[in-house]
Amino acid sequence: MALLPETRGLAFRGHDESQGSSDKGNFLELLQFLGDHNESINEVLQKAPKNCKLTHHEIQKDIVNAIAHETSKAIIKDLDNGFFSILIDESRDILVKEQMALVLRYVNQKRIIIERFLGIVHLASTTVLSLKYVIECLLCEHNLSLSKLREQGYDEASNMKGDINGFKTLILK
Repeated sequence: MALLPETRGLAFRGHDESQGSSDKGNFLELLQFLGDHNESINEVLQKAPKNCKLTHHEIQKDIVNAIAHETSKAIIKDLDNGFFSILIDESRDILVKEQMALVLRYVNQKRIIIERFLGIVHLASTTVLSLKYVIECLLCEHNLSLSKLREQGYDEASNMKGDINGFKTLILK
């Protein structure tokens, strides 16, 4: 199985997901990789009915959401209720919907600076108050307090960098 970036695209589904295919798509390839490296997952894969290929988009979405949840829990555990910084960037997705990515930066117990992607949130509005609300909700969802926030990094959008009414100023208040 090739997991090199140059051989993998971003799509989950493969063109040929049959048993003998050399490239079943990212999802099935990743599932096989996890089974090869985790006995519990391998046991489930071996005992699953042969018609259980886990290729339905709802099943794949559930599995990816479970992985994202567990990854977020590991990041928060590593943060260990310490101080952190946030790095935020806004952009439009392919459907021209606004979205915001949030990255945490912190120093772990081994005194190593860590940056971890925490999530993407689709935005109904990009006003400063809307952004503040979304950030507060995302941090609250992970039991992170703004009182532990020590630094902020944003893109060059005018609503983010404004000295008087910008998002950074609003968070500082």
